[in-house]
Amino acid sequence: MKQRTVIEAGDNGLGYWKDLWAYRGLFRFLAWRDLLVRYKQTVIGVAWAVIRPLLTIVVFSFFAELMDMETFALPAVLVVTAATLPMQLFTSALNEASNSLISNSGLITKVFFPRLIIPLSTIIVCLVDFAITLVILIGLMFYYNVVPDSNIIYLPLFLLLLLMASLGAGVFLSAVNVKYRDFRYIIPFIVQVALYVSPIAFKTERILASERIPDFLKWLYSFNPMVAVIDGFRWSLFGEQFKIDQTSIFISICVTVFLVVAGTWYFRKVEKNFADII
Repeated sequence: MKQRTVIEAGDNGLGYWKDLWAYRGLFRFLAWRDLLVRYKQTVIGVAWAVIRPLLTIVVFSFFAELMDMETFALPAVLVVTAATLPMQLFTSALNEASNSLISNSGLITKVFFPRLIIPLSTIIVCLVDFAITLVILIGLMFYYNVVPDSNIIYLPLFLLLLLMASLGAGVFLSAVNVKYRDFRYIIPFIVQVALYVSPIAFKTERILASERIPDFLKWLYSFNPMVAVIDGFRWSLFGEQFKIDQTSIFISICVTVFLVVAGTWYFRKVEKNFADII
């Protein structure tokens, strides 16, 4: 009688995370493959990573000037750029991670590996795009002769907060998208709403100080993790001209931790059914 070997996923404890580390080679391969697919045999190649946020910067800079030219102490285009680049990273990671499992359905149905590797690898690719777009920000800061002060040392912390928020939301949406395929039409709407309720063409302190906005809406506004990220980026780059609200930072950290924990928990809960559903 032939013996049959059954390969099963690790348990819900440390076993799964050990598997995740053991398959780090696959993680690197998927990230490298996605980079090659994105930039190989393209007409404009890497330039597309710069053109896309550049067009967004132009539009939001126009709105910033149109609404109130005194909103920023610095040139509006510079301040808008410091907000657009992290926002672009968040929206790209959300889009790429949410569709990652569907795009790799052939791989999921053939071999076992921790499925969490797939959305994680897409976020790394988006991070590479973000590094490329920093050329825009550096160029503008050089042009306007703006030199960061000592606050720049906190920038990696806000970048980490951004990546964690992207990871939590992206992992959750990727799992939901496997079971409910029509959800892929909702995700672009979510991204678009997030773009307009984040402080790209305005400052958070004006929202919080406005008497025309009800208090409950101000609290709801602070629950957007990108509020603290964008304010943190501006504060780190431009100093005390841009204040950060400690309450917003605390709320953002709490929301981000919740997104990571809840998103990973839900992903792990439904992960065993991906191969059957997809």
